[in-house]
Amino acid sequence: MNLYFFARKIVRGYFKLFFKWEVNGAGNVPNDGSVILVANHISNYDPLALGCAVERQVHFMAKEELFKIPLVGKIIYKFGAFPIKRGKSDRKAIKKGLEILNQGKILGIFPEGTRSKTGELGKGLPGATLFALKSEAVVVPVGIVSSYRMFAPIKINIGRPISLDNYKKDKISSDDLANATEFIMEQINVQIKELKEMKN
Repeated sequence: MNLYFFARKIVRGYFKLFFKWEVNGAGNVPNDGSVILVANHISNYDPLALGCAVERQVHFMAKEELFKIPLVGKIIYKFGAFPIKRGKSDRKAIKKGLEILNQGKILGIFPEGTRSKTGELGKGLPGATLFALKSEAVVVPVGIVSSYRMFAPIKINIGRPISLDNYKKDKISSDDLANATEFIMEQINVQIKELKEMKN
C-alpha cells in the first residue's frame, strides 16, 4: 500500500468516526482511464473529502502559495498535487494537468477557483473545461454539502459522466468555452440539489 492510499484509509476512517459520512454514486467513477472530477468548493477540507470518496488516486491542482508553506508543500506534493498560479494563465500547470490525464489518471478540479463564502455555487472558471476539451478524459460532476463541523454530515454526490462532445471543435471559440463551462457548473449544481433534497 503506497503512502497515498495509506493516508486515505486513515482520513476516511476519521470522517466515518467523527462525521456522518455519506457518498452516493461512487460507482459512477470509471475504474480506469482518464477522469476529471469537477466539484463545488466550500472548504479547505473538500480535497480530502473528494479524495476519500473515490477508490482511485485523485491528483489535485492547488494554489501555488500552499507549496511555499514548510512541510505542507512537501506533503501535498507527495500526495500527487501540483501548483497553479491563480488569476493568470499558467502553462506549466496546464501541461502537468494534461500529462496526468494522458497517463489515464484522475484530475480533481474545483472550477470556482476559490472557496464559496456563501456556500452557494459560484461562477466557474474555464480551467476544467480546457482540460476536458483538450483531452479524452471523462468528466464527472460532484456535489459536496457539509459544514465540516464535528459529528455533522459530510454528503458527497457523484454524478454520471457528462459529454462535452458538442463543444469539441478544431477551433474552440470563447463562446464555446463559456458555454461548456456553464454546462459543467449546471451539472455540479444538479448534484448539490439532489443532496439537499435528500437532506430534506
